[in-house]
Amino acid sequence: MNSIIREDLKAIVKDESIDWRRFDGKRVLITGAYGMLASYMAGTLIYLNEELGIHTDILAVGRKEEKMRERFGDWCDRSYFHFLGQDISEELLVDGPVDFIIHAASHASTDYYSKDPVGVMRPNLLGTMRTLELAREKRSEGYLFFSSGEIYGAIQKPLVSETDGGYLDPATVRSCYGESKRAGETLCVSYAHQYHVPTRIVRPSHTYGPTMSLGDSRVFAAFIADAAAGRDLAMTSDGTATRNFIYLTDAVRAYFKVLLDGEDGNAYNVTNPAGKTSIYDLALLIASLRPELGLKVTRKEPDPAYLDRGKNAYSLLDTAKLKALGWKPEISLKEGFSRTLESFLV
Repeated sequence: MNSIIREDLKAIVKDESIDWRRFDGKRVLITGAYGMLASYMAGTLIYLNEELGIHTDILAVGRKEEKMRERFGDWCDRSYFHFLGQDISEELLVDGPVDFIIHAASHASTDYYSKDPVGVMRPNLLGTMRTLELAREKRSEGYLFFSSGEIYGAIQKPLVSETDGGYLDPATVRSCYGESKRAGETLCVSYAHQYHVPTRIVRPSHTYGPTMSLGDSRVFAAFIADAAAGRDLAMTSDGTATRNFIYLTDAVRAYFKVLLDGEDGNAYNVTNPAGKTSIYDLALLIASLRPELGLKVTRKEPDPAYLDRGKNAYSLLDTAKLKALGWKPEISLKEGFSRTLESFLV
């Protein structure tokens, strides 16, 4: 873990509205553990073990041990860190108790929507069913499902709350992600209703930070990749589309807050209301973070295969429900992207 990530984890556990002691002596299973979002949650639990004496066993689920080691390094050899190498869509066999389950395994990059739509749907459908069954069997005290703002589909509202819904055409390949996330949410609500599994759901907006892949096709990752390499930022649109962004530390605090204090069978939007910006303004912001290079924002022709990206873009997500739990964002757009860029330069 580089210095930026360590600072971030320290900032996360300083949130006194979260009762971190509830993880003491518990076992937490995390699917997609080396992914962008889940790895910060696993990292937070590592920090609790190492720095605060809160003893939590981490059951890190992933298919490739080398990726786990690439993400966590020597932490993989700690007595509290257990790698479970398997496909989350297959049967889950876990010995001993499982007190909390965080199901974050999913293909979020839009590249996969056309290349591997079945692979996109499997963890959201089969993986969700497997982990819910495990939570039911183990009588887990908390279950967190990572959904997405994509579930809102095409909706024209200035502020989108958790009870809103827009159109998604199920007979299109691109809907593989949004529709399977919708189904995953319904599974969570059904297990809460029928079996009293304490399920909670988060719907993240565009989340960024040091653990994101610079090979990700999403525009904010491409901009950071360009800036880190000292290249002019290439934009493949007119830049007028807007997106909601949230930095990882704010997002992870929200995830833990929902896991511990959210209502069963409920979904929560996770975004920073101050992080709404146009793609063009975001490009200008990131270019300005390396003033010594005089980076410019350029335009190039988009790949025709991805012209439908952003078609289901939603408006600002309403976070009133999340804030009612005692959460509030702290990191500005400029500070967050500055920290992200720095993490790839150290």
